[in-house]
Amino acid sequence: MAREYELKYRADQKALAAIADKYEGFMPITMNTTYYDTPAGDLSRRRWTLRRRLENGTSVCAVKVPQSDGSRGEWELEAQDLKTALPELVEMGAPEALLTLAEGDLKEICAARFLRRAATLHLSGCILELALDQGVLLGGGQEEELCEVEVELKDGSEIVTVAFAEGLCKEFGLTPEPRSKLARAMALAQGANAEA
Repeated sequence: MAREYELKYRADQKALAAIADKYEGFMPITMNTTYYDTPAGDLSRRRWTLRRRLENGTSVCAVKVPQSDGSRGEWELEAQDLKTALPELVEMGAPEALLTLAEGDLKEICAARFLRRAATLHLSGCILELALDQGVLLGGGQEEELCEVEVELKDGSEIVTVAFAEGLCKEFGLTPEPRSKLARAMALAQGANAEA
């Protein structure tokens, strides 16, 4: 299992441009993400994420589940569809309950479409991915602008990661974003359903 430890921040286009100017090595990745759940919402109740994402056209399926330390367990692989991917993800260590929950139909619940510019930073004590995301969250026929910065620990110290992220906040006027892209897109979908 990969352990995902990341920090997210709301930003604006000016902040993204300034960060891109300060750091080197950003690579563009077009992200077209669709999130799935069972019709009864079994995955959402468990706070599990099931998604298929096209990353520059390559299909990547992933499962994320919360861990007791505040991080997330994450398993992902290249696969054309979720039905094919799920047994392999479970074999990699994702919860076996996924297979039972996904025996019926899975439905698309919301989505995100954005351009990610990602750079790998080698700091004293850790390796980070710095990602600048700009696009839209989609749910229930509604859309919301997405403009955020992610700092993800790839190897090393969480303390160094937090210190780096806090420095970015101060320098570029970023605001912590506690909610995932999935949570915000689902809120759009639920808001649209409440109005219907």
